[in-house]
Amino acid sequence: MSTGHGGDSAPAHKPDDTITRTGTFSSLKVRNYRLFFTGAIVSNTGTWMARITQDWLVLSLTGSAAAVGITTALQFLPMLLFGLYGGVIADRYPKRRLLLLSQGALGLCGLALAVLTLSGHVQVWHVYLIAFLLGMVTVVDTPARQSFVSELVGPAQLRNAVSLNSANFQSARLVGPAVAGGLIASIGSGWAFLVNGLSFLAPLTALLLMRTGELHKAERAPRGKGQLREGLRYVAGRPELIWPIALVGFIGTFGFNFPIWLTAFADGVFHVGPGTYGFLNTLMAVGSLVGALLSARRGTSRLRLLIGAAMAFGALEVAAAFSPAFWLFALLLVPIGMLGLTVNVTANSSVQMATDPMMRGRVMSLYMMVFVGGTPLGAPLLGWITDTYGARVGFATGGAVSLAAAVVIGLVLARVGGLRLKVDLRRGHPHVRFVPRERLTTAA
Repeated sequence: MSTGHGGDSAPAHKPDDTITRTGTFSSLKVRNYRLFFTGAIVSNTGTWMARITQDWLVLSLTGSAAAVGITTALQFLPMLLFGLYGGVIADRYPKRRLLLLSQGALGLCGLALAVLTLSGHVQVWHVYLIAFLLGMVTVVDTPARQSFVSELVGPAQLRNAVSLNSANFQSARLVGPAVAGGLIASIGSGWAFLVNGLSFLAPLTALLLMRTGELHKAERAPRGKGQLREGLRYVAGRPELIWPIALVGFIGTFGFNFPIWLTAFADGVFHVGPGTYGFLNTLMAVGSLVGALLSARRGTSRLRLLIGAAMAFGALEVAAAFSPAFWLFALLLVPIGMLGLTVNVTANSSVQMATDPMMRGRVMSLYMMVFVGGTPLGAPLLGWITDTYGARVGFATGGAVSLAAAVVIGLVLARVGGLRLKVDLRRGHPHVRFVPRERLTTAA
Protein backbone atom coordinates (compact mmCIF):
# COMPACT_ATOMS: atom_id res chain seq x y z
CA MET A 1 0.00 0.00 0.00
CA SER A 2 1.32 3.42 -0.90
CA THR A 3 2.61 5.59 1.88
CA GLY A 4 1.87 8.81 0.05
CA HIS A 5 4.27 11.70 0.36
CA GLY A 6 5.75 10.09 3.45
CA GLY A 7 7.17 7.26 1.41
CA ASP A 8 10.56 8.90 0.94
CA SER A 9 11.08 9.44 4.62
CA ALA A 10 9.31 6.44 6.12
CA PRO A 11 9.97 2.77 5.56
CA ALA A 12 7.65 1.16 3.09
CA HIS A 13 5.23 -1.34 4.55
CA LYS A 14 6.42 -4.85 3.99
CA PRO A 15 4.16 -7.46 2.48
CA ASP A 16 1.45 -8.54 4.85
CA ASP A 17 2.75 -12.07 5.14
CA THR A 18 6.21 -10.98 6.28
CA ILE A 19 7.06 -10.61 9.95
CA THR A 20 10.24 -8.83 10.92
CA ARG A 21 11.44 -9.31 14.48
CA THR A 22 13.85 -7.07 16.29
CA GLY A 23 15.34 -7.08 19.76
CA THR A 24 12.70 -6.16 22.32
CA PHE A 25 14.81 -3.30 23.69
CA SER A 26 16.77 -2.42 20.54
CA SER A 27 15.78 1.28 20.62
CA LEU A 28 17.48 1.66 23.99
CA LYS A 29 20.84 1.36 22.21
CA VAL A 30 20.23 4.95 21.02
CA ARG A 31 21.58 7.30 23.70
CA ASN A 32 19.04 10.08 23.16
CA TYR A 33 16.12 7.66 23.28
CA ARG A 34 17.56 6.02 26.38
CA LEU A 35 17.54 9.39 28.13
CA PHE A 36 13.99 10.06 26.89
CA PHE A 37 12.80 6.63 28.11
CA THR A 38 14.39 7.03 31.56
CA GLY A 39 12.90 10.47 32.11
CA ALA A 40 9.50 9.26 30.92
CA ILE A 41 9.27 6.33 33.31
CA VAL A 42 9.82 8.67 36.26
CA SER A 43 7.25 11.24 35.11
CA ASN A 44 4.77 8.53 34.04
CA THR A 45 4.90 7.06 37.52
CA GLY A 46 4.21 10.50 38.95
CA THR A 47 1.36 11.01 36.49
CA TRP A 48 -0.35 7.76 37.52
CA MET A 49 0.10 8.75 41.16
CA ALA A 50 -1.57 12.09 40.43
CA ARG A 51 -4.48 10.49 38.55
CA ILE A 52 -5.38 8.19 41.44
CA THR A 53 -4.83 10.93 44.03
CA GLN A 54 -6.84 13.49 42.05
CA ASP A 55 -9.87 11.20 41.84
CA TRP A 56 -9.61 10.39 45.55
CA LEU A 57 -9.31 14.07 46.46
CA VAL A 58 -12.34 15.09 44.41
CA LEU A 59 -14.38 12.25 45.89
CA SER A 60 -13.35 13.23 49.42
CA LEU A 61 -14.16 16.90 48.79
CA THR A 62 -17.57 16.32 47.18
CA GLY A 63 -18.70 12.77 47.92
CA SER A 64 -19.82 12.64 44.29
CA ALA A 65 -18.75 10.20 41.60
CA ALA A 66 -20.19 12.65 39.05
CA ALA A 67 -17.64 15.23 40.20
CA VAL A 68 -14.87 12.73 39.44
CA GLY A 69 -16.33 12.34 35.96
CA ILE A 70 -16.37 16.11 35.47
CA THR A 71 -12.69 16.28 36.41
CA THR A 72 -11.83 13.60 33.85
CA ALA A 73 -13.91 15.30 31.16
CA LEU A 74 -12.23 18.67 31.81
CA GLN A 75 -8.81 17.07 31.43
CA PHE A 76 -9.66 15.43 28.08
CA LEU A 77 -11.91 18.16 26.64
CA PRO A 78 -9.07 20.44 25.43
CA MET A 79 -7.71 17.64 23.24
CA LEU A 80 -11.12 17.25 21.62
CA LEU A 81 -11.54 21.00 21.06
CA PHE A 82 -8.02 22.16 20.26
CA GLY A 83 -6.01 19.01 19.46
CA LEU A 84 -5.52 19.85 15.78
CA TYR A 85 -4.08 23.26 16.61
CA GLY A 86 -1.56 21.57 18.89
CA GLY A 87 -0.43 19.54 15.89
CA VAL A 88 0.12 22.69 13.84
CA ILE A 89 2.32 24.06 16.63
CA ALA A 90 4.24 20.77 16.89
CA ASP A 91 4.99 20.84 13.14
CA ARG A 92 6.03 24.50 13.18
CA TYR A 93 8.51 24.65 16.08
CA PRO A 94 11.43 22.47 17.29
CA LYS A 95 9.87 19.60 19.23
CA ARG A 96 12.61 19.35 21.84
CA ARG A 97 12.10 23.03 22.72
CA LEU A 98 8.33 22.57 22.87
CA LEU A 99 8.74 19.59 25.19
CA LEU A 100 10.98 21.56 27.55
CA LEU A 101 8.17 24.12 27.88
CA SER A 102 5.28 21.65 28.10
CA GLN A 103 6.94 19.25 30.55
CA GLY A 104 7.89 22.21 32.73
CA ALA A 105 4.28 23.46 32.66
CA LEU A 106 2.96 20.00 33.62
CA GLY A 107 5.34 19.95 36.57
CA LEU A 108 4.19 23.40 37.71
CA CYS A 109 0.55 22.28 37.60
CA GLY A 110 1.41 19.35 39.85
CA LEU A 111 3.29 21.59 42.27
CA ALA A 112 0.41 24.09 42.38
CA LEU A 113 -2.03 21.36 43.37
CA ALA A 114 0.46 20.09 45.97
CA VAL A 115 0.75 23.56 47.57
CA LEU A 116 -3.05 24.00 47.66
CA THR A 117 -3.57 20.57 49.20
CA LEU A 118 -0.75 20.70 51.73
CA SER A 119 -1.80 24.18 52.88
CA GLY A 120 -5.38 22.98 53.45
CA HIS A 121 -6.87 25.55 51.05
CA VAL A 122 -7.78 23.24 48.19
CA GLN A 123 -11.35 23.38 46.86
CA VAL A 124 -12.94 21.33 44.13
CA TRP A 125 -12.91 24.25 41.67
CA HIS A 126 -9.12 24.38 42.08
CA VAL A 127 -8.91 20.76 40.96
CA TYR A 128 -11.26 21.45 38.04
CA LEU A 129 -9.14 24.41 36.92
CA ILE A 130 -5.83 22.56 37.16
CA ALA A 131 -7.31 19.55 35.34
CA PHE A 132 -8.35 21.84 32.49
CA LEU A 133 -4.92 23.52 32.43
CA LEU A 134 -3.26 20.10 32.30
CA GLY A 135 -5.47 19.28 29.34
CA MET A 136 -4.50 22.49 27.57
CA VAL A 137 -0.79 21.74 28.01
CA THR A 138 -1.21 18.20 26.66
CA VAL A 139 -2.76 19.65 23.49
CA VAL A 140 0.79 20.64 22.51
CA ASP A 141 2.76 18.14 24.57
CA THR A 142 1.12 15.02 23.14
CA PRO A 143 1.71 15.54 19.38
CA ALA A 144 5.18 16.96 20.07
CA ARG A 145 6.11 13.97 22.23
CA GLN A 146 4.58 11.41 19.86
CA SER A 147 6.30 12.80 16.76
CA PHE A 148 9.61 13.52 18.57
CA VAL A 149 10.20 9.77 18.90
CA SER A 150 10.99 9.52 15.16
CA GLU A 151 13.65 12.22 15.57
CA LEU A 152 15.21 10.24 18.42
CA VAL A 153 15.49 6.83 16.75
CA GLY A 154 14.81 7.28 13.01
CA PRO A 155 12.31 5.32 10.91
CA ALA A 156 14.00 1.91 11.24
CA GLN A 157 13.45 1.76 15.01
CA LEU A 158 10.20 3.72 15.17
CA ARG A 159 7.83 0.84 15.84
CA ASN A 160 10.09 -0.60 18.54
CA ALA A 161 10.36 2.81 20.23
CA VAL A 162 6.58 3.36 20.13
CA SER A 163 6.07 -0.08 21.70
CA LEU A 164 8.64 0.61 24.42
CA ASN A 165 6.93 3.93 25.17
CA SER A 166 3.72 2.00 25.76
CA ALA A 167 5.54 -0.54 27.93
CA ASN A 168 7.01 2.38 29.86
CA PHE A 169 3.55 3.86 30.47
CA GLN A 170 2.04 0.52 31.48
CA SER A 171 4.92 -0.23 33.87
CA ALA A 172 4.27 3.08 35.58
CA ARG A 173 0.58 2.14 35.72
CA LEU A 174 1.54 -0.87 37.84
CA VAL A 175 3.71 1.13 40.24
CA GLY A 176 2.16 4.61 40.43
CA PRO A 177 -1.26 3.77 41.92
CA ALA A 178 0.30 1.54 44.59
CA VAL A 179 2.74 4.27 45.63
CA ALA A 180 -0.05 6.86 45.61
CA GLY A 181 -2.26 4.66 47.79
CA GLY A 182 0.53 4.28 50.32
CA LEU A 183 1.22 8.02 50.43
CA ILE A 184 -2.46 8.94 50.74
CA ALA A 185 -2.96 6.48 53.59
CA SER A 186 0.21 7.42 55.46
CA ILE A 187 0.90 11.14 54.98
CA GLY A 188 -1.87 12.57 52.80
CA SER A 189 -2.78 13.45 49.20
CA GLY A 190 -0.67 16.60 49.02
CA TRP A 191 2.61 14.68 49.18
CA ALA A 192 1.57 12.49 46.25
CA PHE A 193 0.93 15.64 44.20
CA LEU A 194 4.32 16.99 45.30
CA VAL A 195 6.09 13.83 44.10
CA ASN A 196 4.28 14.12 40.78
CA GLY A 197 5.34 17.74 40.30
CA LEU A 198 8.97 16.96 41.11
CA SER A 199 8.96 13.89 38.84
CA PHE A 200 8.98 16.15 35.78
CA LEU A 201 12.54 17.16 36.63
CA ALA A 202 13.56 13.79 35.15
CA PRO A 203 12.30 14.37 31.56
CA LEU A 204 13.50 17.98 31.67
CA THR A 205 16.99 16.79 32.63
CA ALA A 206 16.87 14.13 29.91
CA LEU A 207 15.93 16.67 27.24
CA LEU A 208 18.75 18.98 28.31
CA LEU A 209 21.32 16.16 28.25
CA MET A 210 20.45 15.02 24.71
CA ARG A 211 23.00 15.43 21.93
CA THR A 212 21.12 17.52 19.41
CA GLY A 213 23.59 16.60 16.67
CA GLU A 214 22.47 12.96 16.92
CA LEU A 215 18.79 13.73 16.38
CA HIS A 216 17.31 12.67 13.03
CA LYS A 217 16.60 15.93 11.27
CA ALA A 218 12.93 16.59 10.54
CA GLU A 219 11.94 19.40 8.22
CA ARG A 220 9.60 21.86 9.94
CA ALA A 221 6.48 23.28 8.36
CA PRO A 222 6.86 26.98 7.49
CA ARG A 223 4.58 29.48 9.16
CA GLY A 224 1.53 30.13 7.01
CA LYS A 225 -2.23 30.14 6.73
CA GLY A 226 -4.39 27.10 6.16
CA GLN A 227 -2.05 24.58 7.78
CA LEU A 228 -4.86 23.03 9.79
CA ARG A 229 -6.95 22.44 6.66
CA GLU A 230 -3.83 21.20 4.89
CA GLY A 231 -3.36 18.54 7.57
CA LEU A 232 -6.97 17.38 7.29
CA ARG A 233 -6.76 17.20 3.47
CA TYR A 234 -3.52 15.23 3.78
CA VAL A 235 -5.16 12.57 5.96
CA ALA A 236 -8.43 12.52 3.98
CA GLY A 237 -6.60 11.59 0.77
CA ARG A 238 -4.75 8.62 2.25
CA PRO A 239 -6.69 5.50 3.20
CA GLU A 240 -3.62 4.07 4.99
CA LEU A 241 -3.98 7.00 7.42
CA ILE A 242 -7.67 7.81 7.68
CA TRP A 243 -8.96 4.28 8.28
CA PRO A 244 -6.56 3.31 11.12
CA ILE A 245 -7.32 6.69 12.73
CA ALA A 246 -11.05 6.07 12.35
CA LEU A 247 -10.66 2.61 13.92
CA VAL A 248 -8.83 3.86 17.01
CA GLY A 249 -11.45 6.61 17.25
CA PHE A 250 -14.24 4.04 17.56
CA ILE A 251 -12.29 1.87 19.96
CA GLY A 252 -11.11 4.80 22.09
CA THR A 253 -14.63 6.25 22.31
CA PHE A 254 -16.60 3.04 22.89
CA GLY A 255 -14.20 0.26 23.85
CA PHE A 256 -11.91 1.90 26.43
CA ASN A 257 -14.40 2.88 29.15
CA PHE A 258 -12.94 0.47 31.70
CA PRO A 259 -13.27 2.76 34.78
CA ILE A 260 -17.04 2.69 34.25
CA TRP A 261 -17.30 -1.04 33.59
CA LEU A 262 -14.85 -2.35 36.16
CA THR A 263 -16.39 -0.36 38.99
CA ALA A 264 -19.88 -1.49 37.89
CA PHE A 265 -18.85 -5.16 37.71
CA ALA A 266 -16.95 -5.03 41.00
CA ASP A 267 -19.81 -3.39 42.89
CA GLY A 268 -23.03 -4.42 41.14
CA VAL A 269 -22.31 -7.79 39.49
CA PHE A 270 -19.74 -9.69 41.56
CA HIS A 271 -20.14 -7.65 44.80
CA VAL A 272 -16.45 -7.44 45.64
CA GLY A 273 -14.62 -4.72 47.53
CA PRO A 274 -12.27 -1.93 46.45
CA GLY A 275 -9.22 -4.15 46.90
CA THR A 276 -10.53 -6.54 44.26
CA TYR A 277 -11.36 -3.60 42.01
CA GLY A 278 -7.70 -2.60 42.21
CA PHE A 279 -6.75 -6.19 41.38
CA LEU A 280 -8.87 -6.05 38.19
CA ASN A 281 -7.06 -2.88 37.10
CA THR A 282 -3.74 -4.57 37.78
CA LEU A 283 -4.70 -7.52 35.56
CA MET A 284 -5.47 -5.14 32.70
CA ALA A 285 -2.17 -3.34 33.24
CA VAL A 286 -0.30 -6.66 33.16
CA GLY A 287 -1.97 -7.56 29.86
CA SER A 288 -1.14 -4.15 28.42
CA LEU A 289 2.49 -4.45 29.47
CA VAL A 290 2.76 -7.90 27.85
CA GLY A 291 1.17 -6.52 24.67
CA ALA A 292 3.65 -3.65 24.58
CA LEU A 293 6.66 -5.95 24.97
CA LEU A 294 5.39 -8.34 22.30
CA SER A 295 4.82 -5.41 19.94
CA ALA A 296 8.37 -4.23 20.56
CA ARG A 297 9.68 -7.52 19.12
CA ARG A 298 7.82 -7.12 15.84
CA GLY A 299 9.61 -4.91 13.32
CA THR A 300 6.67 -4.02 11.06
CA SER A 301 3.23 -2.48 11.56
CA ARG A 302 0.83 -4.58 9.53
CA LEU A 303 -2.70 -3.38 8.90
CA ARG A 304 -3.81 -7.02 8.98
CA LEU A 305 -2.52 -7.28 12.56
CA LEU A 306 -4.34 -4.04 13.46
CA ILE A 307 -7.69 -5.28 12.14
CA GLY A 308 -7.30 -8.76 13.64
CA ALA A 309 -6.36 -7.40 17.08
CA ALA A 310 -9.27 -4.93 17.00
CA MET A 311 -11.75 -7.68 16.10
CA ALA A 312 -10.45 -9.97 18.85
CA PHE A 313 -10.51 -7.06 21.33
CA GLY A 314 -14.19 -6.35 20.65
CA ALA A 315 -15.14 -10.04 20.70
CA LEU A 316 -13.41 -10.65 24.04
CA GLU A 317 -15.14 -7.61 25.57
CA VAL A 318 -18.49 -9.12 24.61
CA ALA A 319 -17.41 -12.49 26.03
CA ALA A 320 -16.24 -10.88 29.28
CA ALA A 321 -19.51 -8.96 29.58
CA PHE A 322 -21.47 -12.20 29.83
CA SER A 323 -18.94 -14.17 31.88
CA PRO A 324 -20.91 -16.15 34.49
CA ALA A 325 -18.04 -16.40 36.98
CA PHE A 326 -15.73 -13.82 38.49
CA TRP A 327 -12.59 -15.85 37.77
CA LEU A 328 -13.42 -16.03 34.06
CA PHE A 329 -14.16 -12.30 33.90
CA ALA A 330 -10.86 -11.51 35.62
CA LEU A 331 -8.93 -13.92 33.39
CA LEU A 332 -10.29 -12.32 30.20
CA LEU A 333 -9.08 -8.86 31.29
CA VAL A 334 -5.47 -9.89 30.62
CA PRO A 335 -5.87 -10.60 26.85
CA ILE A 336 -8.25 -7.63 26.56
CA GLY A 337 -5.51 -5.36 27.92
CA MET A 338 -2.93 -7.01 25.66
CA LEU A 339 -5.06 -6.65 22.51
CA GLY A 340 -6.09 -3.07 23.30
CA LEU A 341 -2.45 -2.10 23.61
CA THR A 342 -1.60 -3.98 20.39
CA VAL A 343 -4.28 -2.00 18.52
CA ASN A 344 -2.93 1.30 19.84
CA VAL A 345 0.75 0.55 19.15
CA THR A 346 0.13 -0.89 15.68
CA ALA A 347 -2.10 2.00 14.61
CA ASN A 348 0.25 4.59 16.12
CA SER A 349 3.40 3.27 14.48
CA SER A 350 1.79 2.53 11.09
CA VAL A 351 0.33 6.05 10.93
CA GLN A 352 3.65 7.65 11.88
CA MET A 353 5.63 5.62 9.34
CA ALA A 354 3.20 6.47 6.54
CA THR A 355 3.31 10.23 7.25
CA ASP A 356 5.59 12.89 5.84
CA PRO A 357 7.76 14.32 8.68
CA MET A 358 6.50 17.86 7.93
CA MET A 359 2.94 16.66 8.57
CA ARG A 360 3.59 14.26 11.44
CA GLY A 361 2.64 16.62 14.26
CA ARG A 362 -0.72 17.45 12.67
CA VAL A 363 -1.46 13.82 11.82
CA MET A 364 -0.58 12.60 15.32
CA SER A 365 -2.65 15.37 16.89
CA LEU A 366 -5.63 14.14 14.87
CA TYR A 367 -4.83 10.58 15.94
CA MET A 368 -4.77 11.52 19.63
CA MET A 369 -7.79 13.78 19.26
CA VAL A 370 -10.01 10.95 18.05
CA PHE A 371 -8.45 8.36 20.40
CA VAL A 372 -8.39 10.37 23.63
CA GLY A 373 -10.81 13.17 22.75
CA GLY A 374 -13.64 10.70 22.27
CA THR A 375 -13.67 10.00 26.03
CA PRO A 376 -15.87 13.02 26.95
CA LEU A 377 -18.37 11.79 24.34
CA GLY A 378 -18.29 8.02 24.81
CA ALA A 379 -17.98 7.87 28.62
CA PRO A 380 -21.31 9.62 29.41
CA LEU A 381 -23.14 7.55 26.78
CA LEU A 382 -21.71 4.21 27.93
CA GLY A 383 -22.19 5.30 31.55
CA TRP A 384 -25.88 5.94 30.89
CA ILE A 385 -26.29 2.57 29.16
CA THR A 386 -24.53 0.88 32.08
CA ASP A 387 -26.71 2.62 34.69
CA THR A 388 -29.93 2.02 32.75
CA TYR A 389 -29.50 -1.50 31.40
CA GLY A 390 -26.79 -2.94 33.63
CA ALA A 391 -23.04 -3.47 33.58
CA ARG A 392 -23.19 -6.49 31.26
CA VAL A 393 -25.13 -4.63 28.55
CA GLY A 394 -22.88 -1.57 28.85
CA PHE A 395 -19.68 -3.61 28.50
CA ALA A 396 -21.13 -5.69 25.65
CA THR A 397 -22.20 -2.53 23.81
CA GLY A 398 -18.67 -1.14 23.86
CA GLY A 399 -17.27 -4.45 22.64
CA ALA A 400 -19.90 -4.83 19.91
CA VAL A 401 -19.24 -1.34 18.51
CA SER A 402 -15.48 -2.01 18.51
CA LEU A 403 -15.96 -5.36 16.76
CA ALA A 404 -18.33 -3.90 14.13
CA ALA A 405 -15.95 -1.00 13.43
CA ALA A 406 -13.02 -3.42 12.96
CA VAL A 407 -15.00 -5.62 10.55
CA VAL A 408 -16.26 -2.71 8.44
CA ILE A 409 -12.90 -0.92 8.28
CA GLY A 410 -11.12 -4.20 7.55
CA LEU A 411 -13.39 -4.76 4.56
CA VAL A 412 -12.83 -1.19 3.38
CA LEU A 413 -9.04 -1.54 3.62
CA ALA A 414 -9.19 -4.88 1.81
CA ARG A 415 -11.17 -3.29 -1.02
CA VAL A 416 -8.78 -0.33 -1.24
CA GLY A 417 -5.84 -2.76 -1.34
CA GLY A 418 -7.40 -4.84 -4.12
CA LEU A 419 -8.17 -7.80 -1.84
CA ARG A 420 -11.17 -9.99 -1.33
CA LEU A 421 -12.25 -12.29 1.48
CA LYS A 422 -11.76 -15.98 0.68
CA VAL A 423 -13.20 -18.85 2.73
CA ASP A 424 -11.50 -22.23 2.14
CA LEU A 425 -13.39 -25.22 3.53
CA ARG A 426 -10.88 -27.90 2.55
CA ARG A 427 -9.48 -30.35 5.09
CA GLY A 428 -12.66 -30.22 7.09
CA HIS A 429 -12.34 -26.77 8.66
CA PRO A 430 -12.61 -23.22 7.30
CA HIS A 431 -9.73 -20.87 6.54
CA VAL A 432 -10.64 -17.20 6.21
CA ARG A 433 -8.13 -14.84 4.61
CA PHE A 434 -7.75 -11.90 2.25
CA VAL A 435 -6.30 -12.67 -1.19
CA PRO A 436 -5.75 -10.54 -4.34
CA ARG A 437 -8.79 -10.36 -6.60
CA GLU A 438 -6.85 -11.57 -9.64
CA ARG A 439 -5.88 -14.77 -7.81
CA LEU A 440 -9.55 -15.61 -7.27
CA THR A 441 -10.25 -14.96 -10.95
CA THR A 442 -7.45 -17.27 -12.09
CA ALA A 443 -8.53 -20.04 -9.77
CA ALA A 444 -12.08 -19.81 -11.10
